[in-house]
Amino acid sequence: MIAVDLEEEKKEIIRRYRKLLRKAKPLLKDGDAKMIKKAFNTSLEAHKDMRRKSGEPYIYHPLEVAQICVDEIGLGPTSIISALLHDVVEDTDMEISDIDRMFGKKVGRIIDGLTKISGVFDEGSSQQAENFRKMLLTLSEDVRVILVKLADRLHNMRTLASMPRHKQLKIASETIYIYAPLAHRLGLYAIKSELEDLYLKYTDRETYDSIANKISDTKVSRNKFIRQFIKPLQNEITRTGLNVEIKGRPKSIHSIWNKMKKQNVSFEEVYDLFAIRIIIDTELELEKAACWQVYSIVTDFYQPNPDRLRDWVSTPRSNGYESLHTTVMSATGQWVEVQIRTVRMDEIAEKGYAAHWKYKENTSNESGLEQWIMKVREILEQNDSSAIEFVDDFRSNLFQEEVFVFTPKGDLKTLPYGATALDFAFDIHTEIGAHCLGAKVNQKLVPLNYKLKNGDQVEILTSKKQKPNEDWLKYVVSSKAKSRIKDALKEEKKDAAADGKEIIVRKLGQLKLKLTNQVLDQLVEYFGTKTPLELFYRVGKGKIDHSEIKKFQDRQVEEQKRTRRISDPEVFKGEIKKVRKKDQDLLLIGEDMDVVEYKFAKCCNPIPGDDVFGFVTVSEGIKIHRTTCPNAVELLSNYGYRVIKAKWTSSQDRSFLAGLKVIGTDRIGMINDISNVISSELKVNMRSLSIDTEGGIFEGEIHVYIEDTEHLEKLIENLLKIDGIVNINRFT
Repeated sequence: MIAVDLEEEKKEIIRRYRKLLRKAKPLLKDGDAKMIKKAFNTSLEAHKDMRRKSGEPYIYHPLEVAQICVDEIGLGPTSIISALLHDVVEDTDMEISDIDRMFGKKVGRIIDGLTKISGVFDEGSSQQAENFRKMLLTLSEDVRVILVKLADRLHNMRTLASMPRHKQLKIASETIYIYAPLAHRLGLYAIKSELEDLYLKYTDRETYDSIANKISDTKVSRNKFIRQFIKPLQNEITRTGLNVEIKGRPKSIHSIWNKMKKQNVSFEEVYDLFAIRIIIDTELELEKAACWQVYSIVTDFYQPNPDRLRDWVSTPRSNGYESLHTTVMSATGQWVEVQIRTVRMDEIAEKGYAAHWKYKENTSNESGLEQWIMKVREILEQNDSSAIEFVDDFRSNLFQEEVFVFTPKGDLKTLPYGATALDFAFDIHTEIGAHCLGAKVNQKLVPLNYKLKNGDQVEILTSKKQKPNEDWLKYVVSSKAKSRIKDALKEEKKDAAADGKEIIVRKLGQLKLKLTNQVLDQLVEYFGTKTPLELFYRVGKGKIDHSEIKKFQDRQVEEQKRTRRISDPEVFKGEIKKVRKKDQDLLLIGEDMDVVEYKFAKCCNPIPGDDVFGFVTVSEGIKIHRTTCPNAVELLSNYGYRVIKAKWTSSQDRSFLAGLKVIGTDRIGMINDISNVISSELKVNMRSLSIDTEGGIFEGEIHVYIEDTEHLEKLIENLLKIDGIVNINRFT
């Protein structure tokens, strides 16, 4: 039986390999097929005894990653070879020098960027952040590293079902934290949307299924509506002689969920659940005129919303995205988003960076995408902060919203949304930024922290006497400005930090303590500074009094007396193993308090029934967070190795605090009705109730003590029956 399975697997491996070659064929030149075969055989040999968590042969994974590179990103032979080999160095004795020798330096460099750093890391540092940094640094040499990594991550997300729950949370959180924004920044919209949807599927399955089912349930009526909406447009556009394809498709599950959350509305109240896309087949030089011609036809039939016109045809987004978006009112009184673009623009929108190169010979202009990559290279080459700071800075450069402004000579500059006059100054030149006094925007004098608006014309005023200070970091949003200001402050900081470190070492010595990494992490947490450097600097400058260090030690001693604090996941496993034979790495909330101490995180107030995980902090033991906690993504992305599995036991004999936001129409007796349902009907203890009324609409916040999620759902159900209450949401 096993032999037959193995035979079937061999056939399946060959079938997948041939499918890859078929798809890659149009991209191959002389000798490429031979090198791909060599890479395939090398990978097959390297992974021959390995299986994935799902039980499949490991070779399926590199083959599928290579397939994504070709099919969904449009990459060529170098990327295919790199995808086939991307795990070989990490998983076997083969080294980068072997890859260089067998497949050339280009492939070697890409594999090096994709290979995780091994070794022991200091406590408080983050192996995940270090690996992000290593991978991103290769962006300055070859952007294909990131593209192959995105293909790798997409396949891992597609096969996440076979992973244990805590691994699913870690991998999904990393994905939404850095990989989905990266895909967006490189213009890979299809991949970005799928990554976001899969993140939601594995972190909040209930919400994901609910939205997916509602999209499915409304499919028939939606398709009928789309057909009726399109019909008059199709007839008129065809009459003008333009060759177009018109299609309608629902927004991604994640983007609908985002709208529901941001606007605090239900699925039924999200007004643009789908978009109509009109794709024009036309020559490059006629593209702009054709897009506006189609826009004119759309607005002849349907009334546009003047505030919802987005022209990315005249000024493309900096990730290369070009399209004309408008929102119009349909004949049935429903708002509909219409996207107008050409075949070329559509391919760039779907496949991003790789498609952009395909069309590059038709234009002499340097694209926004290339300019962005040049900017990123500058940031990467100069960044010497900690890995976590580095990833934070890099992420701030990934988000899509932008502002378009002009220099005094009329040159267009693209900056991140929320950028200030000071960001603009640093964007022009580091020296101009460092000596910036203020600016003139549209001929009017404005301060450094003035937020730029689309179309502003900006002139920077400088003075030789001016120099950066700490407050400047609050005034800027761009990575370039932040890193330049930090560089300028570092020299001054270094001297003060050296003094501060000396003071701390001396004070700790008097208390019979050494400045170990663990003590340093505890000090950083106790004094609420972000980094050790900041702690040393503040002590050196006298902003933290020396006597406070004695108080820090007293608190540590007090806490150690009170309970056994766990500060390492491995120690936790050992302690639990002493009292339990199975499930030793699982924290049972409600039973294990006498073994290890844990607390409920105040940032999300978990209650029984919530999906949760345990997080081992440096100095406060284990904290229980909801998987939907606002801080979960960052904790799981940077410190996944500190996460432990946790679940509720049924024996909970205590109440938990939950917050409810209530919205409705105001009337006499409303507060009385709410209080009755909470206190009399369900015998729930209420900590506070605050209601604010304006124009006949009230918004209230209620804090109640409940037993579990079932108890909370029953309370919400009963409150919704009160006349005038429109919406209730749990908040943290």
